Amino acid sequence: MRTALPTLKCMPLHPTFAAEASGIDFSLPVPPEVVDEVKAAMAKYGVLVFRKTCLTDETHVAFSRMFGELDDVTPYTQLGRKHRCVYDELFDVSNMDEFGEIVKPDSTRYLMGLGNSLFHCDSAFNPRRAGYSLLLAHEVPPPGMGGNTEFADTRQAYADLPQETKDKLVGLVTKNSLWHSRKKAAPYAEILKNIRPEDYPFSRHYLVQTHEPSGRTNLYIAAHAHSIDGLPLASGQALIDELLSHASQPQYVTSVEWHDPGDLVIWDNTCVMHRAVSGGAYEGKFRRDMRRTTVHDGSSYNWGLNEVGATWRAGLP
Repeated sequence: MRTALPTLKCMPLHPTFAAEASGIDFSLPVPPEVVDEVKAAMAKYGVLVFRKTCLTDETHVAFSRMFGELDDVTPYTQLGRKHRCVYDELFDVSNMDEFGEIVKPDSTRYLMGLGNSLFHCDSAFNPRRAGYSLLLAHEVPPPGMGGNTEFADTRQAYADLPQETKDKLVGLVTKNSLWHSRKKAAPYAEILKNIRPEDYPFSRHYLVQTHEPSGRTNLYIAAHAHSIDGLPLASGQALIDELLSHASQPQYVTSVEWHDPGDLVIWDNTCVMHRAVSGGAYEGKFRRDMRRTTVHDGSSYNWGLNEVGATWRAGLP
């Protein structure tokens, strides 16, 4: 009996992680065996880039569901944020307001979005963290105008740490906050002036974990990390800053340029960080319409040290 040939083809984008993938016809329902190929490639690369997928909002959500239970925007809309997407499972991470206009630099939406320019992992601030994120381009800036998304390989970053540092990190737990990363990115914002992350629940996750799909050790670090359990605030934040600086060095980072509507990037938040690259020439001139689904993590680390089944989730107005 002949073994079926793999559908997925991957071209590495970086020496240690990330690949451009092809071979899937997204105009048709993706078969479960092809989804399994994607999962296997994700375990190896952590980031997969698909070009011109022709996915719609509906098929984007349907494809994402094949990887697990999806998160939704309820914590944001409950705080008054207007949601322009048809599906609550689509996170609107564009530079547009609910009317499709480019957000102004002094708007709440713009200021709250600045945190996305810091290296982070989606939903690290929630009790149940994110696994995969699937980001689909609907409208992109002209070529060469910016708007890239960068990714950092936190498995390799951990592997390259000195053994002395690795020993120091064993058992440490980070306390994560969406408000912390927002204040860090926009310390001057009046709307954040009286916000204290300590007044809101923290999500607690181990700093060093086994990435179960690959068996490799991962540094689970993000700009959401506010402090470290059991350490004085200043020394905990100094260690977090040191690790973030280490993991975001050029040798661990790759930049993905969005070429066309329909481009899709899938990444595993449990083994990479990402950020939107700010400061491009497109800002304030061209729309960057990006919509993301987020799959809840299904590993044994998914709830961290938080109450399993906790119903609170962080959101922004």
